[in-house]
Amino acid sequence: QVQFVESGGGLVQPGGSLRLSCAASGMTFGIYAMGWYRQAPGNQREFVSSISWSGGMTNYADSVKGRFTISRDNAENTVYLQMNSLKPEDTAVYYCNRVPSVPNYWGQGTQVTVSS
Repeated sequence: QVQFVESGGGLVQPGGSLRLSCAASGMTFGIYAMGWYRQAPGNQREFVSSISWSGGMTNYADSVKGRFTISRDNAENTVYLQMNSLKPEDTAVYYCNRVPSVPNYWGQGTQVTVSS
């Protein structure tokens, strides 16, 4: 059974940083592209960033480009999202999933709140 467990969220002031982690289990992690997604209150879930199976290719939504960095450790079955220069509009629940996402694989997510 595939499971993704996100962690690392919290309350941070504008301009601050957070590092999210997503631990995967129940799958051959190292052969799949992975992604981060987020859902703000009242909004649909949206794509944030993706990384290829090897880590050699990354992609970002325009809204986070230059501020967020995705990475992965295939030995640890973990994908990370380093978030810098956070803005109030980054407030959301953040999820990881494969790319393209698999509907049954969504986890609980981790809440990120950017507020002064």
